[in-house]
Amino acid sequence: MNELNLKDKIAVITGGAGLICSEMARALAFQGVKTVIIDLNEEAAERVAKEIELEFKAPSLGLSASVTDKSSLEASKKIINEKFGRIDILINGAGGNSPAATTKVEKMDGSESEDPEDTFFGLKLEGFDKVFDLNFKGTLLPSMVYSTDMVKQKSGVIVNISSMNSYRPLTKIAAYSAAKAAVNNFTQWLAVHFSQTGIRVNAIAPGFLLTNQNKFLMIDEKTGDLSPRAKKILNGTPMKRFGTPEELTGTLLYLVSDLSKFVTGIIIPIDGGFSAYSGV
Repeated sequence: MNELNLKDKIAVITGGAGLICSEMARALAFQGVKTVIIDLNEEAAERVAKEIELEFKAPSLGLSASVTDKSSLEASKKIINEKFGRIDILINGAGGNSPAATTKVEKMDGSESEDPEDTFFGLKLEGFDKVFDLNFKGTLLPSMVYSTDMVKQKSGVIVNISSMNSYRPLTKIAAYSAAKAAVNNFTQWLAVHFSQTGIRVNAIAPGFLLTNQNKFLMIDEKTGDLSPRAKKILNGTPMKRFGTPEELTGTLLYLVSDLSKFVTGIIIPIDGGFSAYSGV
């Protein structure tokens, strides 16, 4: 039987102060992993790191860095190496959507009364740039910077955070769906590229969780009730509920541990059955 063999490993979690990735960091700390919380918000990163140290008695470090700025990431890596040592695990969790890259209507009807600004024609290029920079480049650049340690020690694991949108694009969120599809493709490409180095590269594709990034689409601001879109999502999810961040951690621990030593280049859905359901 294989053990997790994670104690005293060093893991970097980008977007680590967020709802999902902070829970992932806690799951790693519970296994004795030294965690580095990378977030644009330095105060939030330091807060999560302190909470982890108090709860799990495991070393944790909170640092500010931008996943779209290579020099910023390199500066953080220098601090990590000085304080903790070489990096063993990278969780590319930073991501998100933008209202500027989201249509107001799900489908065009082509009528004269339809406002083009509510459709594909109203999407803003700067919104697409922001979403692709954050989700795709925000996976590419940390992988490029932090995996150099893994190459030197001939071992390491990268786990990218994708989305069910990457398989079948959801209405409205054209940029986010396309960016996450790019993350899947890059995960497979990098897994092959690194296959002889001792580094494994995989991804997790969460189904639907309520997060700060998607609340504007899922919750009616006026009533606080689920939006029609959220109700449609639950109707398409056989388990009839949203997932929780904690429900991603079992798969995460599998992918970063020796339990998956022969696993690389895969994307694992965690979606309550959404991808298996035809609606009938």
